[in-house]
Amino acid sequence: MFHRIIILFFIMPSLIKAQEILPLWPEGVPNAKKTDIEELVVNEDSRRISQVVVPTIEIYLPSKNQAKTIGVIICSGGGYARLAYDKEGVDIAKMLNKNGIAAFVLKYRLPDEATNIAPTLSPLMDAKRAMEMVRENAVAWNIDTEKVGVCGFSAGGHLASTLGTHFEEANRPSFMVLLYPVVTMQDDFTHGGSKINLIGKNASKELVNEYSNELQVKDTSPTTFIVHSMDDKAVPVENSLQFATALNAKNVPVEMHIYPTGGHGFGLAANQSRLSGWPKLLVTWLKDLN
Repeated sequence: MFHRIIILFFIMPSLIKAQEILPLWPEGVPNAKKTDIEELVVNEDSRRISQVVVPTIEIYLPSKNQAKTIGVIICSGGGYARLAYDKEGVDIAKMLNKNGIAAFVLKYRLPDEATNIAPTLSPLMDAKRAMEMVRENAVAWNIDTEKVGVCGFSAGGHLASTLGTHFEEANRPSFMVLLYPVVTMQDDFTHGGSKINLIGKNASKELVNEYSNELQVKDTSPTTFIVHSMDDKAVPVENSLQFATALNAKNVPVEMHIYPTGGHGFGLAANQSRLSGWPKLLVTWLKDLN
């Protein structure tokens, strides 16, 4: 009887819930210190997660049909100090699922010195492994391996754009989706908290440049969809403008939507009139990908 209930749950499209949560590193997490620290979850209006020691992907698959679907790995923001796991993760995955798109919410390690040997390296290690894992399971999950991309919000947008500029062939994303992303680590337009948490207060110029992703764009970086608001006081819109310019200079296709208002951290922007239309624009863009 238990197995029948599970099968029924999986095929009911109206009940969009995670079908499985998988560890990224089942044989042992690399670059990790031995620690007694436990993951911290704060659940007020939505979950915020910090002190991640076991990185995972939470899987949201649409109802199976004949055509292979798109896969999107979602990186929540939170200044590299925490993850806005529901607002910029689960809620986005459910929206994509409703539109026939597979989604994977990445719970990536944050660059904590107490839990990581080389803290700066862990978020990107987890993003690369998530990309490889989704492609390795593409047949089982009915996903087109040529259409597996990354989506990131705020500091998660920095992680997504880092993956799109610092990849190896096995973990190159097919596309990037960036929502009010942190892109640069240069002092003029960076988000101070994200910079300090990722590379430290006294980072060398070489390290600052390495994680200023507008300086790291390749001609093989993937096509990109960007959304930002002009009145974002936390992460200046110049992060997106500079990144789009860098992509364009390398002849990488970019679609960018800059809204006059919206602030920072708007997620799906459900109550923000015109801004709430960005998910529809994204879905159209994703389904038009060649």
